[in-house]
Amino acid sequence: MKKISVCVLFGGISPEHEVSLRSAEAVLHHMDPEKYDIYPVGITKRGQWLLFGSDDYSMLPDSRWEQCPANCQVLISPVRGEGLLRFEGDRVVRAQIDVVFPVLHGENGEDGAMQGLLQLAGIACVGPGVGASAASMDKGMTKLVADFAGVRQAAWVMATRREIEKNCELVCDKVEKQFAYPVFIKPAGTGSSVGVHKAKEREALLAALRDAAAFDEKVLVEEFIDGHEVEVAVLGNETPAASICGEIDSGAEFYDYDAKYISDTSRAYIPARIGEDTAEQVRELAVRIYLALGCRGLSRVDFFVTYQGQEPVFNEINTIPGFTSISMYPKLFEASGITFSALVDRLIQLAMEA
Repeated sequence: MKKISVCVLFGGISPEHEVSLRSAEAVLHHMDPEKYDIYPVGITKRGQWLLFGSDDYSMLPDSRWEQCPANCQVLISPVRGEGLLRFEGDRVVRAQIDVVFPVLHGENGEDGAMQGLLQLAGIACVGPGVGASAASMDKGMTKLVADFAGVRQAAWVMATRREIEKNCELVCDKVEKQFAYPVFIKPAGTGSSVGVHKAKEREALLAALRDAAAFDEKVLVEEFIDGHEVEVAVLGNETPAASICGEIDSGAEFYDYDAKYISDTSRAYIPARIGEDTAEQVRELAVRIYLALGCRGLSRVDFFVTYQGQEPVFNEINTIPGFTSISMYPKLFEASGITFSALVDRLIQLAMEA
């Protein structure tokens, strides 16, 4: 039986570079070399594409992979049929690629840019396509789709980087007219809680707006929802299935970047500490959002479930969720009866069916 050629893309120039390396390590460790011809391609923070010349994937998280002497420069050609081009001195070697598995979190990996290149190249891609990726990455666009789909979400206002730079005090006035403190401030187009802040008073809001604007042209400010932080994993194309619900107790003010990846304060509860009827409602809403945005393959959909009334409130969707050893997406499906390796197999299969 012919092996499937899979290119696993990792790294990238986004602020989530390090998270991507850890996700890629886990994905590559769970790919069966008896089934796949594996091409691990890393993108450095400078934007250089390198075919990793080793199968020691433990070198990825601390960036030692970049110094591997067997690395060589590569690119994915946008010309259909050319596949992966490997540059060996004066020689160009072409490798046919059946599927690209982009483990690229954030900018240029999760926002439709890479998906557009692969669409031009005619190569199957794990995860949502161009439109769904772009709309899901832009939290403002996601909010509009959620409204159209009739899903409750936190009230919000949007500010641009230009507005913040020109008169941040005026932006604060606008926020304070609409919301009581605390409020959440988020760059519209980042993941992994990069640039996200919880502000309890005006000075903190001013600082948070300026910091968030450093990451994106648009900044979202949301009302505070007092509730459980609940996540659900979705898998499939036309008929997606949702995992059981999981809950994050951040052990901090909120589930920020440090709580996710650096400190040991956070704790996951699988299943979530919510009622069965509420959990089923969250699962249904997750699939509704997924389909409304036109997603395929996979996504993780995040909610708050209010302490008072147990009402689900949509937070955001992640089309390339974390795949690290502590990430919720694989853990939720493992708890639902699908092992990490089987999940990788299924995602590749779904990409080839799309």
